[in-house]
Amino acid sequence: GVGASDASPDEGVVEDLPLIDEKAVEQLAEGLISHYLPDLQRSKSALQELTQNQVVLLETLEQEISKFKECNSIVDINALFSEAKHYHNKLVNIRNEMMMLHEKTSKLKVSGINI
Repeated sequence: GVGASDASPDEGVVEDLPLIDEKAVEQLAEGLISHYLPDLQRSKSALQELTQNQVVLLETLEQEISKFKECNSIVDINALFSEAKHYHNKLVNIRNEMMMLHEKTSKLKVSGINI
C-alpha cells in the first residue's frame, strides 16, 4: 500500500528551504554563463579549426595515395616499354639475319648452284 515510506526523501527538505529569489538565480546563471561562455566558444572554434585541418589533411593524403598509385602504373608502363624495346631489337636482329641469308642464297643461285 501507499505508506509514508513512498514519500520522496526530499519532500520535507524542500519545505525547510527559504523562498528562492528567482532574480538572484537568474543573475547567478548569467554570471556562470558569462564566465564559461568565452572559454566554450574558444573551444568550439578551436575544435572547428581542428576538424577543418583534419579534412584538409585527409584530402592531401588521398591525393598523395593516388599519386603513388599513378607512379606504380608508370613503373609498370616503363617496364612494358623496355620489354617492347628488347623484343623489337630481337626482331630487328632476326630480320637482319634473314636478309643476310637471303643475300647469300641469292648469290649462290647467281653462281649457278641450285639449292
